[in-house]
Amino acid sequence: MDLNADLGEGFGRWELGDDEALLDLVTSANVACGFHAGDAATMRRTCQLAARQGVAVGAQVGYRDLAGFGRRFIEYDLDQLRDEIIYQVGALQALAAAEGARVRYLKPHGALYHATAHIDAIVEAAQATGLPVLCAPGSPLATAAGDAVVPVYAEGFADRAYRADGTLLPRSKPGAVITDQEEVVARALLMAVDQRVIALDGTVLPHAVDSICLHGDTPGAVALARAVREALQYADVRLRPFLP
Repeated sequence: MDLNADLGEGFGRWELGDDEALLDLVTSANVACGFHAGDAATMRRTCQLAARQGVAVGAQVGYRDLAGFGRRFIEYDLDQLRDEIIYQVGALQALAAAEGARVRYLKPHGALYHATAHIDAIVEAAQATGLPVLCAPGSPLATAAGDAVVPVYAEGFADRAYRADGTLLPRSKPGAVITDQEEVVARALLMAVDQRVIALDGTVLPHAVDSICLHGDTPGAVALARAVREALQYADVRLRPFLP
């Protein structure tokens, strides 16, 4: 099983999360590419740390929305959005290469992750860059990417609540972000060992995933990641990047 986290989300003098500590614990890093978060120096530093730890690097692409952290839906011309995603990937590829690393996959961030109206732009950008997509299993994006013969890898969220239809409870709703360590660990184990997830209403859903995401900006992110990693190792779950 792979553990991934959204990293490199600082900007200038503003820092978010403890990237260095998380890179000791995860196996894949979704590096912000400068549009919703991150800047050139932060991107390069994150790639440097990832390469040092043997952590796979992925491009975490988003809307051009630093003020909203990419978590607000934005209307876009699809061709423009496609090109801006390609632009973000290209920037990260150059900075990763400078540190001897390679960008292995593409993952949309925030509102873009859930924006069915913009799926074609994401898929076309993945085709143009030759990268697989990391997204939710059975999602419209996963289906569209698969139909376009773009490789798809599935992820689950140990620190987010699910609805009965298998989608994430919006962050605006109470209980959407889970910070209780025991609950996060239990959810990660259920995903990794049984390939299932329990929705907020108690519904048990099949949830076959290649990777488990832990958000770097979740309160107590480092402690949660450490607890999840230790629990998975105790359960004899081998931790490795989903793309070597």
